[in-house]
Amino acid sequence: MFGLLGERRGTTAALRDVTLAVERGEVLALLGANGAGKTTLLKLICTMLLPDSGTLRVAGFDAERQPQQVTRRVGFALAHERSFYPRLTARENLNFYAVLEDVPRSQRPARIARALVKQPAVLLLDEPTRSIDPEGSEQLWHSVRQLAAAGTTVVVATHDFEEAVAIGDSIAVLDHGALAAFTHTRALGSAAALREFYFRNVRAEAAAEFATVARGARLP
Repeated sequence: MFGLLGERRGTTAALRDVTLAVERGEVLALLGANGAGKTTLLKLICTMLLPDSGTLRVAGFDAERQPQQVTRRVGFALAHERSFYPRLTARENLNFYAVLEDVPRSQRPARIARALVKQPAVLLLDEPTRSIDPEGSEQLWHSVRQLAAAGTTVVVATHDFEEAVAIGDSIAVLDHGALAAFTHTRALGSAAALREFYFRNVRAEAAAEFATVARGARLP
């Protein structure tokens, strides 16, 4: 789905030499400390940012040369984004975004969430369970697996080892903007094995940062 990427912010390389391929119907989990490049990678995939070098293809389209074709096929949910207008009802919010995405009126009642309203070929989720209770997390994981089984490619940025193992077919570890490690979930089998794999492949300072964030994410 995407290839060699590089993106800079000022004099700092947010991502460098990241080469990944995600197949149709696959779920890729992105792990990494704050600042590792997870959100930047998601923004590159949906064309909110453009790479300084390399190539990026989404659903067969070049993100830099064919951005409109890409955005039509990508749904993106940011954890920190206020993705609704408080003066509108939930239904009115969904109708508003359905109009923006050119969803036919007759199909709007069947579409349930902003990131899914256009039935994207690629779904990007940035820490989707940050503020969700365990039951809600289980429901979300189940929905993600159903979407993948139906052919949607999903990329999830997370700090949760259990979540990564529960929904990911493959796992990419980012460290200081670089791809530090890549594996398939079936090769690990458990959150404990993933934890060991992660800390074996990242720098000490990144490991400390990730451990702090992960502990905070589990606080009630």
